[in-house]
Order: sequence, then structure tokens, then C-alpha cells
Amino acid sequence: MSKKKIFVTRRIPQPGLDMLKEFDMTMNPEDRVLTKDELIAGSKGRDGVLCLLTDPITAEIMDALPTVKIFANYAVGFNNIDVEAATKRKVAITNTPGVLTDTTADFAWTLLMAAARRLVEADKFCRAGKFDGWGPMLLLGHDIHHKTLGIVGMGRIGQAVAQRARGFEMKVLYTDEVRLAPERERELNATFTSLDQLLKESDFVSLHVPLMPSTRHLISKKQLEMMKPTAVLVNTSRGPVVDEKALVDALGNRVIFGAGLDVYEAEPALAPGLTDLDNVIIPPHIASATTDTRTKMATMAAGNLVAFFKGERPPNIVNPEVLG
Repeated sequence: MSKKKIFVTRRIPQPGLDMLKEFDMTMNPEDRVLTKDELIAGSKGRDGVLCLLTDPITAEIMDALPTVKIFANYAVGFNNIDVEAATKRKVAITNTPGVLTDTTADFAWTLLMAAARRLVEADKFCRAGKFDGWGPMLLLGHDIHHKTLGIVGMGRIGQAVAQRARGFEMKVLYTDEVRLAPERERELNATFTSLDQLLKESDFVSLHVPLMPSTRHLISKKQLEMMKPTAVLVNTSRGPVVDEKALVDALGNRVIFGAGLDVYEAEPALAPGLTDLDNVIIPPHIASATTDTRTKMATMAAGNLVAFFKGERPPNIVNPEVLG
């Protein structure tokens, strides 16, 4: 096992790296995303690669790395990897599911509440020395309690967001390709509806869908115009789910009240005009950025590699058919 060679495309929390000490491991020494040529150079001759969501693992990359038998993705999603191409080449793909659920749900609520109450704008106001005393019209936002929350995508994270809404006594609407069982709907106090109806009725809309052809620009000009002028849009799923240019226009023209984004359409680039708006919160993709969660991701990704090279089934294999 010590003879197997592993490349780690970017530093991850130390407990994950410690699990790989029995391998011949090399790692990108710089805290940045590698270029395609750098990724190939670092992975050349390696047996496995621990990669990130920011590393595009294409058929071209795989063909340039014929010795690599597994890409262990340090992420829940794996839209950065051509899984079909990997399966054809008998290359295993793994991910780190489940670990992000509660942390991401917490952060969706962070964005929702901060946008509703204009928290970032208020903080900047004070830092600029503009606060000269309490005023009845100063930085008015919107209540969260007793309002309607619309959840687009009722998977694990969407359900965790819905659970948190109960503390605010909110009405919860949701839409998904698959409807929840009636008992689960009752547990979450959630009502199934169409996307259009959800957009029209919700005070807050939180997106939790995977990125697929059917969800790209799921929220664009038409959908934004369906929303209430007092509504807040939250996106912690994938950037291209929202037409960012249309969102900039909608926020600038006050078609909706505000937005909280953690992901971006052309990440790390932002749509022109987004940073000029005072009614959008734009953190740098940190929904999972807690010590506990990122460490768990690291040990899960490393664990997938360890299991694979022991001849065992990796706990989080995306394409099990390659295992024979």
C-alpha cells in the first residue's frame, strides 16, 4: 500500500493528510487552483488523485493520466468530473456526501436573515461613521417569523432548511422532481407546489438543487419577476442555477428586495455590477467553511482512497460499476 502514489491538488485539513501518510503522497504546495497543465504534471504517474470541486476532471485529463485509477473528490457535488468518461475508462470517482447538510443549511439561514435585516449594509453604515443615533426609518428590513419560505429542491439540505423554519413558525412551500412522503411533509410542515406558485407566494426562496441541464438558469428574468418585491433569494446550491446577469438587473431595479449568494455563475468571477449593489450579500463560497465540516470532508475523501487501494469498496463511490 505504501507504494501507491497519490497527488493532492490543494492542501486540505491535516487529519485527512495524516490518513494518507502510508502512501507516496505529493501535494500542490500553493494555496490556489492549479491550471490544467499543472494538474496533469502533478498527477502524472500517480495511482490516485484527491481533487477539489474547482478541478475540472475531463476526459482529456483522464487520457493524459492513464495510471490514475481513482479521483477522490473533496466535495459533495461532482459536476466538475466527467463521470461517464471515467466509467468508460474504469476510473473510480468518489465524493463526500452528507457531511455538508447541516452546515450548509445553517449558512443558508445566515444569508436569509442577514439579507432580510440588511445586516451587511448596516455594518458598513456604522463603520463609515454614519450612525448618529436611532431613527424610526433607519435601515428597515423584513421580518422572518410567520412568513412563507419557499424551498426549491427538497433533498437533504432542503429538508434541513425546512426543519429550521419551524422555530420561526413559517409556512413552508417546496418543489422538487420527487414529492416527499406524506408523513415527512407533516414532519416538516411543508406543502408541495409548482415552482411558479412557490415563487409567487414566498417571502424567501432558498435554492437547493443540483446543477444539471434542467436546472441551469432555473431562476432567470421571468422567475425573478414572479417573486414579491419584498422577497429575498438565497442560493447555496450551484452558481449557474441563477442567471446572475438577470439577478443583477432585478436587484438593481428593486424587482426583489434582496439576495444572499454563496455560489456564482462563473466563479470566482462575479457578474458585472454585482459588487455595486447594497442589497446582495456575496461571501466567497464558504457555506461549508467550518473546522468540523471541512475536516470531516478531508477524512472522508482520504478514507475513500484508503479503501480503494486496500481492494475494498470505497464508502462513497459514485460509479460502483467500475469496481467489477
